[in-house]
Amino acid sequence: MSVSADWSWPRVALAGARDALRLPAWIVGLGLIGIGSLARDVGYPVDVAVLSTILVWAGPSQVLFFASIAAGAAWSAIAIAVGFASLRFLPMTMAIMPLLRRPGQSVWLQIWLAHYVAVTAWTEGLRRLPGIPPHQRAVYFLGFANTCMVVSSIGTFSGYYLLGALPTPLAAGLLCLTPIFFLVSLTAGLRHVADVVAVGLGLALAPICERFIGGGFDLIVSGLMAGSIAFLIGRRRKAAT
Repeated sequence: MSVSADWSWPRVALAGARDALRLPAWIVGLGLIGIGSLARDVGYPVDVAVLSTILVWAGPSQVLFFASIAAGAAWSAIAIAVGFASLRFLPMTMAIMPLLRRPGQSVWLQIWLAHYVAVTAWTEGLRRLPGIPPHQRAVYFLGFANTCMVVSSIGTFSGYYLLGALPTPLAAGLLCLTPIFFLVSLTAGLRHVADVVAVGLGLALAPICERFIGGGFDLIVSGLMAGSIAFLIGRRRKAAT
């Protein structure tokens, strides 16, 4: 949905919510059904499961959190593990914040906006925000991201009471919805040759790095290699023009 510069902030927020409800919010919400089931499996109440979705807002980190509790890990170790697992959001936040930041904006608002940076909000934000007037972007992003969070909280709540009711293949498939949607959205947002190179090399290098590196560092290494090569190619093409 296009956003006009003269729209009021409720109308802009509603536009963000509508865009989220067209598909992205449902993808995230279905993907987090498993979080509710996992929380019930380790003996935690439903309100803690929903609260983890609101506060952590990262499916893999939530899985790590509840799985670590089930394994009897110390709270300090759990906090460190979840913190390191969430480091991947730092470069994503640095990439999208220039689109959301504007003169006179408070630091607290920027911190609040950064909390919503996750895979879906990030990819859709990078794709949609450039076409929105700068002074409307933060409101639109909050409308979009909060809608995703509400639907995800409902998904977590539903998953808590669906424990054992879903066939294992279906539950596993729901967890794969978010990364599939992430790849599709990322591909739809490609604009330059360097973007295509980064995605293509990343897909090609990921299985190779997983085979020879593994240990959780394969995606980091493949991402660094693909991104660095794409950056150099983009810089060289820019210099040539």
